[in-house]
Amino acid sequence: MKPIRVGVLGFGGLGQAAAQLLAPKTEMRWVAVADKQGFAYNPEGLDPQACRQIYQKQGSVGYLDSVGIISNDSIRELLRKADVDGYFLALPNLPNTFMASVAQQFINSGWQGVLVDALKRTSAVEQLLAMREDLQEANITYMTGCGATPGLLTAAAAVAAQSFAEVHSVKITFGVGIANWDAYRATIREDIAHIPGFTVDQAKAMSDAEVAAFLDKTNGILQLENMEHADDIMLELAGICDRAQVTVGGIVDTRNAQKPLSTNVQLTGRTFEGKISTHTFTLGDETSMAANVCGPAFGYLKAGMAFHQRGINGLWTAAEVMPQFVR
Repeated sequence: MKPIRVGVLGFGGLGQAAAQLLAPKTEMRWVAVADKQGFAYNPEGLDPQACRQIYQKQGSVGYLDSVGIISNDSIRELLRKADVDGYFLALPNLPNTFMASVAQQFINSGWQGVLVDALKRTSAVEQLLAMREDLQEANITYMTGCGATPGLLTAAAAVAAQSFAEVHSVKITFGVGIANWDAYRATIREDIAHIPGFTVDQAKAMSDAEVAAFLDKTNGILQLENMEHADDIMLELAGICDRAQVTVGGIVDTRNAQKPLSTNVQLTGRTFEGKISTHTFTLGDETSMAANVCGPAFGYLKAGMAFHQRGINGLWTAAEVMPQFVR
């Protein structure tokens, strides 16, 4: 069986982690990557270390010898050039309409295959839901909200719900430790956008110096409560509970790799015997944000490929489909 040919859009912290995660896999081959300034494509496979070095040194994978191309329209040009089965959209959703606009680019290009994202905001997923029929007609299988939360923890909640006749609440609490915020600049900006007093547009407009100054004020800690997180709409669409019963929050430490608290999901409900109980699923503290986002993303990409090969297209969420482990 031929390996699934995978592309990664975005080569910041998550994109680089995705490339590293794919390197030892035999069922998937990383062949394409794009950033703001260029792209690289090699049907025989890309070298994660070479891509990371050139990106850190010159600011774009487009400078990679023989397989890189500098471009102001990198996604569109990559789609024209590359033969790829599925893409992981490791892109910052700033502004909030960005991921929907990328999906529209894929539809307009005539490309057919599997897309997977790790979207956070409910409103961003709602924009994709409005494109469901267009994606289906374009023969694109799109898996949305397939990171850690939404994603891994949403799926865990969907499984945990099976013990209950009625779900009362789903509470997701995450702890993220990053040794240096600069490695995940886009992700940190998205988190800042969830803090009271900030908007998505404000966070997007912040310079690196302004972000650093804000983090100095908070001692590098971001405390997030009652976030607009797509776990709510995903669990509602799956018929598990009303979105108002889902809460998401956590702590991000941008100066220490160690998690400030353990990431977990707690689902409380009533069994058919009338007993009230809570299931708790806790992620190991040793697993990084990158591992908990990129691993599920490619598991869902593999599941999406199985759908696509059977002619099942359109939009799916992490609460509706089980990921498949990528060997």
